[in-house]
Amino acid sequence: MQNINKNSRIVITGIGLTAPNGNNLKEFRHALLEGKSGLEKTEVRYMGEKTAGFCDFDEEKYQKKKSRRRGTRAGSISIYCANEAIGDAELNIEEIDKDRIGVYLGITEHGNVETEEEIFQLHQQDLNTKTWTPHHNPRTVANSPAGEVTLNLKITGPHYTIGGACAGGNLGIIQGVQMLQLGEVDYALAGGISESPQTFGIFAGFDAQGALSHDPENPQASIKPLDVNRSGIVISEGGAIYVLETLENAQKRGASIYAEIIGYHSNSDASSYVNPNTQRQIECMEKAIKRAGISENDIDIVNMHATGTGAGDISESKAINKVFGNSIKTHVNFTKGHIGHSMGAAGALELAGNIPSFLDNMVHPGLNCKNMDPECEISNIVLDTPKQVDEIDIVLNNSFGMLGINSVVIVKRYIKD
Repeated sequence: MQNINKNSRIVITGIGLTAPNGNNLKEFRHALLEGKSGLEKTEVRYMGEKTAGFCDFDEEKYQKKKSRRRGTRAGSISIYCANEAIGDAELNIEEIDKDRIGVYLGITEHGNVETEEEIFQLHQQDLNTKTWTPHHNPRTVANSPAGEVTLNLKITGPHYTIGGACAGGNLGIIQGVQMLQLGEVDYALAGGISESPQTFGIFAGFDAQGALSHDPENPQASIKPLDVNRSGIVISEGGAIYVLETLENAQKRGASIYAEIIGYHSNSDASSYVNPNTQRQIECMEKAIKRAGISENDIDIVNMHATGTGAGDISESKAINKVFGNSIKTHVNFTKGHIGHSMGAAGALELAGNIPSFLDNMVHPGLNCKNMDPECEISNIVLDTPKQVDEIDIVLNNSFGMLGINSVVIVKRYIKD
């Protein structure tokens, strides 16, 4: 283990992603600026036609067919994103100590897809348990999505997933930052993934809560964050994994740097299984800003969690107005109108979609808010059309989840010293 240095500056040098509307950062950013949705109709077992967001990446680009058959959809998303991130970072992992690479991936849940399918097939075989696959256990253990990355890339450093509900993507990034500053690893593959729409249970669960969108006839407009007529979330899959390293290491190897992670925070509501807590969200943002050593007036973009649910959108809007109500320069956007709610991947994906703003100085818009809920009114919110601004230096990314888990990550444009 290297020496602990909690003051080490941590930077992003590679980004690999897949989303319902793009399979790399360039495609994803273009889709966000152009208002391209990735949502579509799908047939959900036992439930009929629903709206969802599915990724269309090449599962066999980095993975052999046999490995894919034995593994999971979540694992294939992780493998794709991790390899893309490593390539983007121009990192030759064959030349570095693989004991010093860690894999930290946020998830909402894992194993549902495989378990549901096994039970369905069991009933097709008259409950003959001899038909149950011997691959079930390694497919459904919680560390599977991260473990499949280590198997694929022969990484021998630590790997695990962070079960952080819909805050998981941000929490994976935070974990990577902390492990680097503790000297546990030299490189972190950190982010979040989700295969959620592959399981009917999550559709049924959100439907039972009254939180699932019911507009399959118009899938691209079925999720309406902040709109007075919003009816709930659209479930999506996706993934975003970052190569994180210390600034010192990145400079030493001459790496290109996307951004520096300057602040983060996570806390708990301790008040409800599903309902948000505005005050805890306010505190989460304020403490991340304090850690970053900046003020709310320094932040150029706030990317909302904005799920399209009644209570969720109102709570977050109130929190943002409290923290940023006096900040003239802070613009607000959201991403789920384009891609739906990618659960454990949401925080990592949505942050990635805003990072190119450091280069193009554009604020990508939120989609499908045509009739703003008066309780969600926010100054400087960007809707439907991208907004060009003079300069974007700092982005704050919100990501909140069930049982009251809140997370915030703040990134800054990197300027050479």
